[in-house]
Amino acid sequence: MTEQLLPTRRLGDLEVSALGFGAMVLSPGVYGEIDDERGERALLAALDAGATFIDTSDGYGTDGHNEQLIGRALRGRRDEIAIATKFGFRLPDGVEPHPFPVGFAFGELAVNAAPEHVRGYAEASLRGLGTDRIDLYYPHFPDPQVPLEDTVGAVAELIADGLVLHLGLSNVTAGQLRAAHAVHPVAAVQTEWSMWRPIDPELLAAARELGVGIVPWSPLGSGFLSGAVSEVKEGDFRQNAPRFAAAALKANNDRFAPVRGIAAELSITPAQLALAWLLHQDEHVVPIPGSRTPAHIEENLAAGRVKLPGEVLERLTAILSSTEVEGGTLL
Repeated sequence: MTEQLLPTRRLGDLEVSALGFGAMVLSPGVYGEIDDERGERALLAALDAGATFIDTSDGYGTDGHNEQLIGRALRGRRDEIAIATKFGFRLPDGVEPHPFPVGFAFGELAVNAAPEHVRGYAEASLRGLGTDRIDLYYPHFPDPQVPLEDTVGAVAELIADGLVLHLGLSNVTAGQLRAAHAVHPVAAVQTEWSMWRPIDPELLAAARELGVGIVPWSPLGSGFLSGAVSEVKEGDFRQNAPRFAAAALKANNDRFAPVRGIAAELSITPAQLALAWLLHQDEHVVPIPGSRTPAHIEENLAAGRVKLPGEVLERLTAILSSTEVEGGTLL
């Protein structure tokens, strides 16, 4: 499966592999415990399988754990990869938390994207990643107490200084994308999008109009679309997501059985079908699946070479448009 390189796609002016790698899963406390040796093996497996676009955040893991793991694992291979990271979710001492509402059981996250903190966030990420530049830099969430244009202006200063190469946005509306793009060109917008979470059509339209790429996070529905999730164990963040409560999870597995049936017809895995479906939605879509297992990583990235016939896409559209997901959204 790894004999051919993945095709590339463009996020604005940034060229990346058609499928990236979401590294959040490699920090403890996400899908249960994991050690750094296993995390480093996963990162190297992703890179060797062609995922040269690595996505992380300063808020994944404790004290910048995820960025530091990436910095160690990919040392000596920096020029092979594009690194995207996010800021404003891990708040240093003395930085005021601003509540951002989410659909998880705990109800809200603490963020702060005030412009006076942005350079400090970036410098901490650069140290953790062991690099001199960030290829794509996102505010993790739009701060409800700070105009997004002010946050973007601070990132634009980092771009002028060469510390950041491209601006991204994460978890924004179409209106916020337009407002930010008027301050500085946006290369990519990251949003939840998968077979069980449609993208906001206005956001998709705005991205296409402005030439902004789309990076779907949770492209496998936090693992659900792999077809292998029957329960969620202790220490797994999905315990906070209503879609993964026992009754909802059973209902959702039943409702998505026809999608898994199509994957079987095509002799591909449900995960490959879910990723290939996303890739067929727009030529500037770059999903970022994550996994801890090299075999699964290789399997996921092989979806970058799957071609879905028009008839299959039509059947999937009909199934998905008539399938109601049990439980709320993550955001």
